[in-house]
Amino acid sequence: MKRKARRRRRLLAGGLAVAVGLAVGLGVGAFGAFDDLFQELTLPLRHEDIIRQQADEKDVDASLIAAVIYAESRFRDQTSKAGARGLMQVTPATANEVERKSGGTRFRLADLADPDINIRYGTFYLELMLDRFGGNEVAALAAYNAGPTKAERWGGTALALDAIPLEETQAYVADVLEKRREYRDRYGRELGY
Repeated sequence: MKRKARRRRRLLAGGLAVAVGLAVGLGVGAFGAFDDLFQELTLPLRHEDIIRQQADEKDVDASLIAAVIYAESRFRDQTSKAGARGLMQVTPATANEVERKSGGTRFRLADLADPDINIRYGTFYLELMLDRFGGNEVAALAAYNAGPTKAERWGGTALALDAIPLEETQAYVADVLEKRREYRDRYGRELGY
């Protein structure tokens, strides 16, 4: 975890150095472009049309969906060591559960590389966790990250952030909640607010 954080900081610092160099090289008029590049590096947003559509369809806050995507993949399609796939890092087991609960019959693992399907499945699962934990976002996010069984053991519908015993999950939930605010502040129009 620490190694990943150091690597992210180095990549971010390198990207910022390039952006500053470009802005200085292009002159003062480039600061608008610099702001856009800085925002893309620090808080990217893609597929906002799918996010808005899923937020409306499943009654899940669009900024929360964007923040989960940010925490899971930084909006990059990838596969984890555990086999979680795509933007929302949906595991094959979770995808099968979503397919079963949603009445789907044609799911294939390769489908999770499709941003539309991945965001649909991830949002469906997030909605399930929100329903399961009575709307408690802390518990739902802890379940999304560590599994619903652990979230139940830690306090279920009454789970508070400081009661999450796994440091990684506590940091994940705190990060998602902070990024949710940032996404709403920076991308309110794009996310339909």
